[in-house]
Amino acid sequence: MKDNIKYEHHKFIADKGQNPLRVDRFLLNFIEFATRNKIQQSIKSGNVRVNNLVVKSNYKVKSNDIVTVVLNYPKLKNELIPQNIPLNITYEDDDFLIVNKNAGMVVHPGFGNRDGTLVNALAFHAESLPNMGEEDRPGLVHRIDKNTSGILVVAKNDMSMNNLAKKFSERNLDRRYIALVWGNLKDNNGTITGNIGRNLKNRKIMDVFTDGDYGKHAVSHFKVLERFGYTALIECKLETGRTHQIRAHFKYLGHPIFNDSDYGGDMILKGTTFSKYKQFVQNCFKICDRQALHAKSLAFKHPSSNKEMFFDSDLPKDMKELIEKWRKYAIHKSL
Repeated sequence: MKDNIKYEHHKFIADKGQNPLRVDRFLLNFIEFATRNKIQQSIKSGNVRVNNLVVKSNYKVKSNDIVTVVLNYPKLKNELIPQNIPLNITYEDDDFLIVNKNAGMVVHPGFGNRDGTLVNALAFHAESLPNMGEEDRPGLVHRIDKNTSGILVVAKNDMSMNNLAKKFSERNLDRRYIALVWGNLKDNNGTITGNIGRNLKNRKIMDVFTDGDYGKHAVSHFKVLERFGYTALIECKLETGRTHQIRAHFKYLGHPIFNDSDYGGDMILKGTTFSKYKQFVQNCFKICDRQALHAKSLAFKHPSSNKEMFFDSDLPKDMKELIEKWRKYAIHKSL
């Protein structure tokens, strides 16, 4: 390798409960934006090791295996540019800050989004933020999707980064989301369990795999807050934090999030065939032109004081209007 070229270096430790899984499929679960061809090329080049030994693509990763990979062509990176972008910071101290992200804002730079992200704004707001080995994600302990609104915690020093990252890893916190989903759920409370991994045909979305040999263990708890007949307002508590977890889990349950274009929620899935109803739903799509999902609250113990902290946020205007429109429709329909 030439010293002046940056390559992607990754290290993963397989979970204790990891079932034997081909190393190429294992890496596809963990490396965002990676393709099967890209990983296969790295394996052929001898750049994938398990427990410090070079392996072939058919090697089966087992419990506690240490997998390292150097992807065999450079990842294009640009210097992170601080940008004076307004942020809704609802709490801040020496250790962390809480930001209420608007829908439509990308959290960190990536392919096609080198600037204008939350991280660009954070780099302007704070001179120095810690990172967990990823230069373009300083301060980030967790993420939410571009078109999901709501609360994020951002670490301001190494101590808080390590402390908060451990809380997320060990599930020692409380995260709750509010969503409008299609359909009238059978139960008022429930738990969705199913491994989540990248769709085998479309790498941009996730799927739920129930056989346990693909994806990462994921658990979502929910309760119904209000029923509108053809849709329902739910609160979701995450036990794990996988990419697109709520969106994939509710599609798997048969109740995709309203207007979630990636998971089939942008079609009229429930209701009548009357033209007035179709127009009503189309108007709802216009009111909330993204998935109706909001990261509502976050609770954890303070990294320094160990004091219980709780942060809550109001629903954004588009979701408030959407919910009220469905509420009025449900009342009118019942008369």
